[in-house]
Amino acid sequence: ALKKGKTVIHYTLELQATVIATRYDSCLTGYPLSDIINFKEEVYEKIKEIEGKLIIKEYPTKSATPNTIRAHLSRLVKRGIHPDVVIVDYGDLLKPLMARKEKRNELESIYEELRSLSTEFQCPIWTASQTNRSGLNAEVITLEQISEAFNKCFVADFIFSVSRTIQDKQKNEGKIFIAKNRNGPDGIVFPIQMDTSCVNIKVIQKTSAQYAQEAV
Repeated sequence: ALKKGKTVIHYTLELQATVIATRYDSCLTGYPLSDIINFKEEVYEKIKEIEGKLIIKEYPTKSATPNTIRAHLSRLVKRGIHPDVVIVDYGDLLKPLMARKEKRNELESIYEELRSLSTEFQCPIWTASQTNRSGLNAEVITLEQISEAFNKCFVADFIFSVSRTIQDKQKNEGKIFIAKNRNGPDGIVFPIQMDTSCVNIKVIQKTSAQYAQEAV
């Protein structure tokens, strides 16, 4: 999105804003995270060519509610900054607007509020969710393996999972599975190359032979 000139607002509820910013630097420039501090000038030269705008806002875990995000986005809009993409890292770490008896009900309400924000500010909102134990080393992660509240899946318009077995991690490989797509096809698996050292994920194009084999 940044490379396409979009305005991205990233809310981090777990890691420090500086850590998130360093990951963006690594992803956008290709310099490894562990060594990026030694390439400050090179990183700056590459970053300044990117047309998009990135704003990272940090909140302590479980301190911000969806209304906190709404208030911040409203302030940005008043300053003439209109979000094209909002990332909440991640939804389960938000504080619900109202306490509920069961955690699953609180999580469902959080995701419903995020969906409401998406409509209000006319932009997609992306967030992440962890898997349960059965998804830790699964070949493909399905909706059943999403942690805590399955009702989150009902709220989302689009869900994809990233799965990596031990063998995949050794080879910097993995799979992306389109688990839900309200406006298009789902149930599709894409092989990926995933290099965490420089925060890079690349979808590998399937060959005609691979598509034919899957059809059989």
